Amino acid sequence: MKRAMVVAGTMLLSMSAQAEPFGAPPARQPFVTTLSNNTPLAFGMDAEQTSRALGQTLQYVRGRPGNEIYLALRNIGGSGLIPYRHRLFLQFRHGRLAGWKEDYGENWMWE
Repeated sequence: MKRAMVVAGTMLLSMSAQAEPFGAPPARQPFVTTLSNNTPLAFGMDAEQTSRALGQTLQYVRGRPGNEIYLALRNIGGSGLIPYRHRLFLQFRHGRLAGWKEDYGENWMWE
């Protein structure tokens, strides 16, 4: 019985040493784990990997096979009357992602 109490007391002490102090703020997570899109774009991705990272299908804009420009319309929300979308253009060279540019221009509907 004494041995069981000693073992239980040792376990409680080891658990309390690992736990955070009462009232302390939780441990801070790295910035990239708090993003909703935690799979970032990276140079060298192919079109399928890029589409998976963005969570949407890519729309072909122009270019020869292997050197295309694709468009991803990112729905950012907006008011109930006017949806707000950003256009993300993706440049592929030799089938790999070489660059991207987000278009913050005016809404094409109102031009």
